[in-house]
Amino acid sequence: MIFKSYEIQKNLPSFLKYNFFLLYGENNGLKKEIKELIKKKIKQEDSKVDFLSLYENDITNNEENFYNSILSGSLFSNQKIIVVNNCTDKIIDKIENILEKNTKDIFLIIISDVLDKKSKLRNFFEKNTKTVCVPCYLDNNKDLEIIATKNLKENNIILSRESLNLLIEKSNNDRDNLLNEIEKIKSYTLSKKKLDSDEVRSLINFSGEYKSDNLINECLCGNISQYKKILSEIYMNTINQIFFLRILSNKIQKLIRMKEIEKNYNNLDALINASNPPIFWKEKPLIKKQLSIWNFNDLKNIINEVNDTELLCKKNPKISKMIFFNFFTKLCKKANNFS
Repeated sequence: MIFKSYEIQKNLPSFLKYNFFLLYGENNGLKKEIKELIKKKIKQEDSKVDFLSLYENDITNNEENFYNSILSGSLFSNQKIIVVNNCTDKIIDKIENILEKNTKDIFLIIISDVLDKKSKLRNFFEKNTKTVCVPCYLDNNKDLEIIATKNLKENNIILSRESLNLLIEKSNNDRDNLLNEIEKIKSYTLSKKKLDSDEVRSLINFSGEYKSDNLINECLCGNISQYKKILSEIYMNTINQIFFLRILSNKIQKLIRMKEIEKNYNNLDALINASNPPIFWKEKPLIKKQLSIWNFNDLKNIINEVNDTELLCKKNPKISKMIFFNFFTKLCKKANNFS
């Protein structure tokens, strides 16, 4: 059965009548938070609980050991919490077998990345009345602002609106990233509770995103020569392709939101100046060019292509770098043809 993440968070005790959970999607921080809530609540109700964390490969490589872990009793615990990470459709048969055995003393938490609508694993958890399926989509700016404000207030840390926006932008729509950055600030503010924006920028290494931001901006603007220059600087380095793709996805989502309200403004300058959170002045010409190049449908298509590219990179790690750069180069050439 499908449930919203906030339903689980607000009323977790009512969900513990289920013991099979699927948490899937891009928001690793949200998946982690729900997983920890489930574990904490079960332990509150019964202190004698065993915990086991596995990966899908551990199961497919040794099925017998997995079934023994599930079905064997324990002298010291009444229940087991088993978390299986990085799951795909490969594990569906094992899940079905375990569910059929009606193991009420086992809580199984399945963690997956993005699963498309055709996924057998996703369909099984969505349609089965004995299981819980929780899509974990990326956080929006409002969600992140609430989380940041709450954490900063609890630690008596004062930040300006500009600094708060920096934190939210750096988080890349994932609360886990946001909380990691807040931890840096908490460590720095043991003796100082008020920080200016330059200190925050330095602490979260915002300037460190220069290469990724520039590559993506030049790509979306169709500036082939500048794109190739930055590409040559980073190509030989080890890069996190998923991180780059999610920054791109975040930027495209912002452009989509602006396109949706574009008709309410006389021109692009007025639209950009009214943007919330505010766009830094250095980025305004780039955003204006991107809005003039890409139409709404093209931007929607890019989101689908980003998701497809991320899945391809994960499924083909040996050639993921080539897949990644081919996608970005194709995007840049398309933008250049439009401009």
